[in-house]
Amino acid sequence: MFSIVIPTWNNLEYLKLCVASIRAHSAYDHEIIIHVNDGCDGTLEWVREENLKYSHSRDNIGVCLAVNLLSAQATREWLLYMNDDMVCCPGWDAALVEAVRAAPSPLAMYFSTLIEPADTGNPLLVFRDCGRTPADFDETALLANYAVPERPDVLGHGSQPTLVRRTYWQMVGGYSMEFGPGLSSDDDLLMKFWVAGCRHFRVVGASRIYHFSCRSTGRVRRNRGGRTFVMKWGITQQEFKRRFLVASARGIDPASRFPRSTVLGRMRRMAYALKDYPLGDLAAWDTGPGRHIDDDGA
Repeated sequence: MFSIVIPTWNNLEYLKLCVASIRAHSAYDHEIIIHVNDGCDGTLEWVREENLKYSHSRDNIGVCLAVNLLSAQATREWLLYMNDDMVCCPGWDAALVEAVRAAPSPLAMYFSTLIEPADTGNPLLVFRDCGRTPADFDETALLANYAVPERPDVLGHGSQPTLVRRTYWQMVGGYSMEFGPGLSSDDDLLMKFWVAGCRHFRVVGASRIYHFSCRSTGRVRRNRGGRTFVMKWGITQQEFKRRFLVASARGIDPASRFPRSTVLGRMRRMAYALKDYPLGDLAAWDTGPGRHIDDDGA
């Protein structure tokens, strides 16, 4: 059904849980493809033992490049990007398929509802502490309560994992590499889908994924994605979400509305133009993106 693409960076115990949950709790047969960044913790050997499709880079090339590289190997109609620190709950994929079949347009984006251990106040998330690492993960508690409380689908927002038709992922160019290693790349993808004509953004309430959260982002030097976003689009991320994504969910017809640069966006553009964005960010993290990509394991 889906081509599930998962970048991983020396998170083998998390990745094992992730893949096992896909295999155990999916209602449909899915293609799983892994990008192994580095892999010095045994990840590369493990994906080979499991006969998983994979690609490999000796350095951490970040989310944007890794997911785009994996998408080139995908063979299914639907492409789903998932993080390696996620655990799928029963029926997670069936709920997404049901939402797809009910959608008014094939050009759409779908997301699961995340269950996280720490209460950040985000109304899109369900908070339940079933463990913060694989060592203390309480699978029994998760499986007993993952569907509680019930949540309706939420329109006009994005989350993770991300499900789109592979054709449309390719049409908009996937993740933009100027957002490497990855912060704000999701919002940029939402904007690209909006510009391409997408008006259906749905967080599916019944599709539940447990998320340990921030396992890899806490180790990488973060790019200043908000600055790159406004330099690229002339509008801030919050303005785009409030004036377009959220507005579409409130019944305000956005069909003829095309994003325009804002006063705030133009002012920030002028200030940020004095800095070296995005190349300064790209050069600063890890050993540099795009180096030493080996042959894939297809």
